[in-house]
Amino acid sequence: MSIKETFSINGENLLKKIKDLIAEGNVRKITIADKHNKEIISFPVTIGVVGIVLAPIFAAVGTLAAILTECKITVERTETAAEESSSSVSADSAEPHHQTDEPQSPLY
Repeated sequence: MSIKETFSINGENLLKKIKDLIAEGNVRKITIADKHNKEIISFPVTIGVVGIVLAPIFAAVGTLAAILTECKITVERTETAAEESSSSVSADSAEPHHQTDEPQSPLY
């Protein structure tokens, strides 16, 4: 399952934001669009991507940052295991558990 987020950002902060998003690690795909929602570039971000592979993408994003005054970044993220487990409730957790301070007598 994936989650999509959209950020509005000005061109001078575009490259920094892209690098920050990639560093977060749970990003699957990044799409950059102009202020009129026209898609300019879209690229997948895979696990284990190294700097040499990202260098051409950063160069392209840097060029776009110089041209665009305002743009939108759409980020497709993978849902983490913690988010998945919180979204689905198990039958055990639906029933309340009661604890008492009273000592329990042993059964003979």
